[in-house]
Amino acid sequence: MTSKVSPSLITLPVENIYRILDHLDELTIFLSLRNVCMQLNTVVDTYERYQTSDSLKLSYGQLPHKIVQHLADVLLTNKTLITLNLATNDIGNKEVQCLANALQYNTTLRTLNLEVNKIGPEGAQYLANALEKNQTLTNLILICNDIGPNGVKHLSRALKENNTLRMLNLRWNDIGPNGAKWLADALETNQTLMTLDLQGNSIGSKGTQYLASALQSNQGLTTLILRENLIDVEGIKYLTTALSKNRTLTSLDLVSNKINFEGAQYLADALRNNQTLLTLNLGKTDIDFEEVKYLASALKFNQTLTTLNLENNDIGFEGAKYLADALLENKGLKTLDLGWNNIGNEGAKYLANALHNNQTLMTVNLQSNAIRSPGVQYLAIALKNNETLTSLNFAYNEIANRGVQYLADALKENTTLKQLDLCRNQIYNQGAEYLVDALLTNHTLTQVNVDNNSIDAEVLQNLLTGLENNRIQ
Repeated sequence: MTSKVSPSLITLPVENIYRILDHLDELTIFLSLRNVCMQLNTVVDTYERYQTSDSLKLSYGQLPHKIVQHLADVLLTNKTLITLNLATNDIGNKEVQCLANALQYNTTLRTLNLEVNKIGPEGAQYLANALEKNQTLTNLILICNDIGPNGVKHLSRALKENNTLRMLNLRWNDIGPNGAKWLADALETNQTLMTLDLQGNSIGSKGTQYLASALQSNQGLTTLILRENLIDVEGIKYLTTALSKNRTLTSLDLVSNKINFEGAQYLADALRNNQTLLTLNLGKTDIDFEEVKYLASALKFNQTLTTLNLENNDIGFEGAKYLADALLENKGLKTLDLGWNNIGNEGAKYLANALHNNQTLMTVNLQSNAIRSPGVQYLAIALKNNETLTSLNFAYNEIANRGVQYLADALKENTTLKQLDLCRNQIYNQGAEYLVDALLTNHTLTQVNVDNNSIDAEVLQNLLTGLENNRIQ
């Protein structure tokens, strides 16, 4: 970075300087031409590309301290940058101090991404100091740092004062139960944070208890992500107690925790009464058909949940039957994810019966469920009558050409399905040709995934042409 600008550049007409800037990338303009001299700052400020440059990405490198310092100096006066991505740069506490000092005065930055760096409790303290004064930052991403419970203590202090931050992502920071306790304390005061992501922080059921207690009075948080946190039945019980009182949380992610039988009962009881939760993610939570029985029963009463994710469990065909029965009465669910659940042909038959009558479900994921052509036949018949389903995922099954033929026949009558995933299904040219033929009369299907099948290039091109014709109609 130069310390002075050649007089010949400074004395050039502004339009000529603009033409020079046209040949420089945005990064060079930000880091090499700002704060060199006041005159050049004035010219750059009026340069159209600079005025419209609202995003800067400097990720996957090793930024020297002096570069971060210069970037921080630019942030002090910059009025255009909205998003700054500094992910994976070996940024440590010293560098964060520079950025945090700038954030105390910056009035335009909305999103700061510092994931996968080397920020510890000291760095978190610097950021907390900035958040106490900054009134514009809305998204702070700190995934995979070394913040720990002591660092979270500082951030929680700031959350009590800050009223503009909307999203805080602390995935994989080893905050533990004590860190969750500090955050819970902040949530009892803070009513503006809307999304809190704590994936992979080993908060356990004790940490969940603290958060659940805060949720009973918090009126701002809408999304809580607690996947992979060693939460067991006890923690689920605390959360469901909170759900009976909380009226703002709309999305709860509990993927890769241990719900089991008793936990499913607690969740079912909560769903019967809760009228605000829209999305519930229970993937990989050791749920089988017995647990699903309780959840399905709750769905007959709950009409507000729109998305239910049960992927990577083992509900089998019996679990599919319970859910199908619930779908005959449920009028709220729009997305159902049953990927990797071994429901088989019999489970597909039960779901097909539900799709004959259900007129609200729009997206169904049946990926990797050991469904073969007989199971597809049931669902294909349902598609002829269903008028709401727009996305259907059959990836990683064994439907083969015969199964595709059933689907193609249904597509000649169906007028709502837009996306169909048939990846890795032992489909050959004949199967793809069935789809090509269906597209001669079907004008709504626009996306079909047939990756990892055995289809010749010419046949594949015919399929793509048919889909493209649908997209431009």
